[in-house]
Amino acid sequence: MSGSPYHVLFLCTGNSARSIIAETILNAEGGGRFKAFSAGSQPKSEPHPFALQLLDRVGLDTDGLRSKSWDEFAKPDAPQLDFVFTVCDNAAGEVCPLWPGQPMTAHWGLPDPVAVEGTEAERRLAFSETYRMLRNRISIFTNLPIASLDRMSLQHRLDEIGQRDTTLTEG
Repeated sequence: MSGSPYHVLFLCTGNSARSIIAETILNAEGGGRFKAFSAGSQPKSEPHPFALQLLDRVGLDTDGLRSKSWDEFAKPDAPQLDFVFTVCDNAAGEVCPLWPGQPMTAHWGLPDPVAVEGTEAERRLAFSETYRMLRNRISIFTNLPIASLDRMSLQHRLDEIGQRDTTLTEG
């Protein structure tokens, strides 16, 4: 581990919703111990408007958020990553670039809110559920005693976090 702040990359294919939401939550709630980034293997042209509106509504800073390629984080001058989390099944199944350093990785897959069909209220609910699940996982992650865990124990805990609360609330 590179020490504080820990550099964390959230990956999703489009980098328009789940990974953007996770980046924003961790940067806001990481207490300065973490610097979060997000990227995608096939980034969209911009973050999804519902994601940005949700983040604004809950009072999180969305300035400077953009969809970007994961290639930005595989360059020699990229931040040395401590953790890489995939938040969609597609990104988890792709061959990722080699990241600078030896980051710990885990799959924290969540349903894609962008793919939800229905009324605007149903679609917005999907984004809210994604936010809730990510916030819960990130809260658990930020409270881990990272420095005192050996690599194997930490990996086990990261994998456990990815198994939590993966279903959308039915309503």
